[in-house]
Amino acid sequence: MAGVIFDFNGTLFEDADKQVAAWQAFAIAHRGQALTPVEFDQHVHGQNNPMTLRYLLGRELTAEEVATLSEDKERRYRQLCREDATNFHLRPGAVTFFERLKQAGIPMTIATASGPRNLDFFFEAFDLAKWFDRDQVVYDDGTLASKPAPDAFLKAAANLGCQPQHTVVFEDSLSGIAAGIAAGSIVVGVQTKGDQAAIAQDPRLSAVIQAYTDDSPYLNAAFIKTL
Repeated sequence: MAGVIFDFNGTLFEDADKQVAAWQAFAIAHRGQALTPVEFDQHVHGQNNPMTLRYLLGRELTAEEVATLSEDKERRYRQLCREDATNFHLRPGAVTFFERLKQAGIPMTIATASGPRNLDFFFEAFDLAKWFDRDQVVYDDGTLASKPAPDAFLKAAANLGCQPQHTVVFEDSLSGIAAGIAAGSIVVGVQTKGDQAAIAQDPRLSAVIQAYTDDSPYLNAAFIKTL
């Protein structure tokens, strides 16, 4: 049985500007210095919060410190999302694609580096329960290795009752793409404003899309069922 696994941030909701702004505000508040573009690429993009926080503060952190500091950053992020109502929506064509998958009986879920509070925020804001079982979603609960490790996608496939090689992963980050490949999944790259060239040139991808309205077989539920 074929299944579909979506990354969330960037892949379904373009929020890079808000992530950058939230991390910059956090970095200035906690270390007195903004992050450089190189630091973002190496220590923020595709990483979970504990990894980024350890880098920013330059030391190991207790579980309680990680929880408190993560919520500080994510509270800033959620506020930025609320303030930008014009752009606070899923990517073009995503809802229609969800409906096609649902009507075709293709199981789908999300595997995200977001924590539980942000996940709840997205489920409420975008009414994701129409298409996704919250209990099947894989998120950062502190138990799984961060991408590019394949753990999140392997768990998501298991939650769907699918073999990884029969899942189509939609990803926008290079670390996420590496994770999907390592899991043995079919990986479709989703271009964002920041990574179009890198994604378009990645030879590991089965396809590349710019939006869920593109003419691609991997956006065709009948084709996905054959995988």
